[in-house]
Amino acid sequence: MKPQLDLVKTVLLMVVLCPEIVVAGRRAAVPPPPLNVEHQHPSGAFVFRTPEGWKVQSTSAGTVEAWGGDLGLRFVYRAGEVGYDSLHVDCMLERLAGPMDTEPGIKYEYEFVGGIVANRRALDSAFVVRYDQPHHGHREWRQRTVTVVGQGDSLCVMSYIPRETWKSSPPARALVDAVLSSVTFRHP
Repeated sequence: MKPQLDLVKTVLLMVVLCPEIVVAGRRAAVPPPPLNVEHQHPSGAFVFRTPEGWKVQSTSAGTVEAWGGDLGLRFVYRAGEVGYDSLHVDCMLERLAGPMDTEPGIKYEYEFVGGIVANRRALDSAFVVRYDQPHHGHREWRQRTVTVVGQGDSLCVMSYIPRETWKSSPPARALVDAVLSSVTFRHP
């Protein structure tokens, strides 16, 4: 039994004296670039931040899109408190193309995960959509829809990332999550 005990002691000493061994082979988290440009929604209800160079524009009443290369977010705002489950379903249909240009089978990563965001009720769903024609050069996109309702506001944020980019680029995932996390409501 003594050789096994020596092996255990050796391993424990290595972990204590050389903790970098424990994380060897793991990639360090890549921080997103600075989000130094602030954008205010036309309603004034919330702001969000993006890196320099992102194109941000209002597309219709209550809708703003932000794109940086192949990464995009769409913000759909409604004044007042709309039923958050029905709003969430509507926003999940906010695609890059209409239903006739989208394959019918949707592959869900997860759906209708509830929680609280900024003292408001929230729902979160993520899935992969395949389009008939490429958008920004890609046919398969991971879409995440986060719906937040409360305190007099109703907001959906859809993020769009090419499926291959989502799978292979931790920096792209971190960047989209950082822009999403930067949303700040004007009245808490």
